Amino acid sequence: MTESVRLAIEEAQDLAVRALVASNTSEANAHSTALALVNAEADGQKGHGLSRIPSYTAQARSGKVDGFASPTVERPATALLRVNADSGFSYPAVELACEQLGGIIGATGIAAACIYNSHHLGQAGAHAERLASQGLAAIVMTNSPKAISFWGGSKPMMGTNPIAFAAPQKGAEPLVIDLALSKVARGKILAAQRAGEKIPDTWALDSEGNPTDDPTAAMDGSMLAIGDAKGAALVLMVELLTAALTGSHFGYEASSFFAAEGDPPHIGHTFIVFQPELASGGHFAERVANIITAIAQTDGARLPGCSRLEHRQRAIDDGLLIPAALHDEITTIINNGSQNA
Repeated sequence: MTESVRLAIEEAQDLAVRALVASNTSEANAHSTALALVNAEADGQKGHGLSRIPSYTAQARSGKVDGFASPTVERPATALLRVNADSGFSYPAVELACEQLGGIIGATGIAAACIYNSHHLGQAGAHAERLASQGLAAIVMTNSPKAISFWGGSKPMMGTNPIAFAAPQKGAEPLVIDLALSKVARGKILAAQRAGEKIPDTWALDSEGNPTDDPTAAMDGSMLAIGDAKGAALVLMVELLTAALTGSHFGYEASSFFAAEGDPPHIGHTFIVFQPELASGGHFAERVANIITAIAQTDGARLPGCSRLEHRQRAIDDGLLIPAALHDEITTIINNGSQNA
C-alpha cells in the first residue's frame, strides 16, 4: 500500500459527500460541508480539511451533530441577522448568512450576522474571502472549545478563537488575513508528542500553570495565547464577541469538536461586513492598492494569505495528496454506512 493517495478535487468532493451521507447527513448539508472541507484541503489548511471527516461523521452518527439540520434566520434589526445553525454543521448556516448579508449591505453600508447553536467553523478566512469576493470588507470570528487559560490561570477556559479579515482588491484575489489566537496550532504539539520530541517552552503550560517543553504535559495543560497578556485579552474579546454576543456556549462550556460523545458544542460565530466604497467615500480600492504596492516594494515583505493561492493552484493542477490511512478510513465509513442502510 502506498503511503498517500492523490485525488482530483472532484473526486475528493465526491468522497467527502458519500462519507457524510453514509453518516446520517442530508445530501444538501453533505455537499455544503464537503465543499468547505475540500476547499480547506486545497488551500493547504489540512487541519480544517479532509482529516475532519472521521470526527464529523462520528458526531453525525451519534447525534451530537444533526446532519439533517435546517438553519433559520431572523432579522431583529435592519442590519442585524441572527442565524440558528440548529445543532448542525456550521457551513449551511454560514451560506445562509453570507447570502442574506449580501442582500442587505447595499442599503445599510454595514451589517452583521450572529450565528448560534453551531459547530466547528472551519477555515474562517475562506468565509471572509467569500464575502470579499462580493466586494465587501469582512471580519469573521468564532469561539471554540477550551484550550487557552485566562491570563494568570492554569486551566484551559477559552478556545483558540480564530479571527479572519478579507478585503477586495481591484484586479486581484481578495487580501485574506486568517489566524488563530494561540501561539501555535494544537496539532503541532500533538505531532511532537507522537514523534517523541520536545516543544519550545513558550508554546504551552502544564496542568499546574507552568511553562513546559513536554508535549504530553502541554496536551494535559493549556495553550498560550499570542502576545502573552495582550493576546489573552484578545482571546477574551473574541470569546465575548462570538459566544456572549450570539448567546452561545463559552469555550469552557462547549463540548469537543473531535469526540463523538456529549452534547452539541453550540458555539457562536460573528460576521461583520462593510460596503467599503460607501464607508471610504469611494477611496477604498485606491487606498488598498497603495498599501499593497508599498508591501511589494519593501525588501523581504510578503503579503499575508499568498500561500493559500499557491496551494490552491497546485491542487487544481495536480490534485490533493492525502494519507492513505485517512483515505482508507473514509472509505470504511462509506462502506459501513452502505451496509447499515
